[in-house]
Amino acid sequence: MLAVLDVLALMGAGVTAGVLFCVALSIVPAFAALPADRYIELHRLVGRNYDPTMPILVLGTTLAAAARAVLTPGWPARLPFAVAALLLLAVSVVSHLGNVPINRLVKRPGRDPAPAHVDRLRRRWRHLHLLRTGLALLALTCEAAAVVASHHP
Repeated sequence: MLAVLDVLALMGAGVTAGVLFCVALSIVPAFAALPADRYIELHRLVGRNYDPTMPILVLGTTLAAAARAVLTPGWPARLPFAVAALLLLAVSVVSHLGNVPINRLVKRPGRDPAPAHVDRLRRRWRHLHLLRTGLALLALTCEAAAVVASHHP
């Protein structure tokens, strides 16, 4: 059972960090380079398939890491799994409370925000995205270190 949780948590944390890193590396700079109207157009096209896949992936991975923490005997061995779960939960919180509301506002049909407002939204979305990317990379690092340590005491 622990090995299955290890695989699920590592795979989920790796995919989560990889997707967010890829977006930070390619999409964030593209968003920044566009005028407001083109940014809105691209933002509406990009990410249509991330929801509900990414929220399910992040929350499922959080649960796997949390379960691994609960099932691991002893606090020293349990701690990195718990930290990974908390970091993944933080990724979800940043996404749901920060990026998703901006996505909804930008993608709202019928009325485009004013260009000055778009620039503020775009900067805020970028900062929040880079935050959740960093959190996801830290979660993957904690998860990987915990798994390696649990198999090589």
